[in-house]
Amino acid sequence: MTRLVLRRLLQLPLILLAVYTLTFVLVWLIPGSPLEKSEARQPPPEVVEAMQQQYQLDNPWSFYWDYLGNATGVSWVMGDHSGPVFDLGPSLRHENWTVNEILAAQLPVSMTLGLLAMAMACLIGITTGVLAAARPGSWLDLLSLLIALIGISLPAFVTGTALLLVGGLWLDWFPVSGWGQPQHMVLPALALSLPFAAYIGRLTRAGMLEQMASDHVRTLRAAGLPERTILLRHALRNAFLPVLSYLGPATAAAMTGSFVIERVFAVPGVGNHFIEAVLSKDITLIMGVVLVYSALLVLFNLVVDFLYGWFDPRIRLA
Repeated sequence: MTRLVLRRLLQLPLILLAVYTLTFVLVWLIPGSPLEKSEARQPPPEVVEAMQQQYQLDNPWSFYWDYLGNATGVSWVMGDHSGPVFDLGPSLRHENWTVNEILAAQLPVSMTLGLLAMAMACLIGITTGVLAAARPGSWLDLLSLLIALIGISLPAFVTGTALLLVGGLWLDWFPVSGWGQPQHMVLPALALSLPFAAYIGRLTRAGMLEQMASDHVRTLRAAGLPERTILLRHALRNAFLPVLSYLGPATAAAMTGSFVIERVFAVPGVGNHFIEAVLSKDITLIMGVVLVYSALLVLFNLVVDFLYGWFDPRIRLA
């Protein structure tokens, strides 16, 4: 297990470098300039030229290496940079704000929303999966499959808008926007959790059906153990392994893919800033968000590898 962790940690810089390079190429190909402001008066051409030289927007190669050195901390270690150790640069569209400050202020909101959504997804998905596997072919099983199909098929903006209309406007159970109170988190977290809950429910159901037909479960039944004990203490633990492998990238996706939900419910997370950054070609903000979220994805997959060994000792021994 230690060698696995070290190998993954050594792979992390290479993965982030590949993500950084690909993102840099795509961002640089976006038409337009972050210095263009359609909503205000355009600065004189000489001012635009000076700003391009200041931010190295006129030289992609210099921008690539300087930003990489500042973001990874290499420039700080070499003594070429006096700012933060990991400096993601100034935002080109938000004056007097750096990318570090924007992420420090907004990233906790997105992470809270994503983690709460995954908690809801696990609760809904595992519960429906176990109940469906306990009564295969029943109306409850068919209903769970129908709900899973709907949850997987509908895009986030459709479920988010539907929950906003029903739970927020028609029934007036929860506020339709805002952040800071527990009631503000329910609708956006529920909308974000539904696709993940559908996948978790299907994985749990398939794993439980496989375990319930296995030899060790038949042995436990022959020994006279209650069906509830067999389901929850023995079958569910083994059936949870496919779900666990899905939770790593799913949790990272929930925290990084909540842009649409944040937009629909006006949640002050990174999503709004990222969408505006893409529309306005705020290169530094785009690069910073992608790098941070890529690191989170790799780290969550590493955590899943740890949990895999804890759930299944055979994997830990191997």
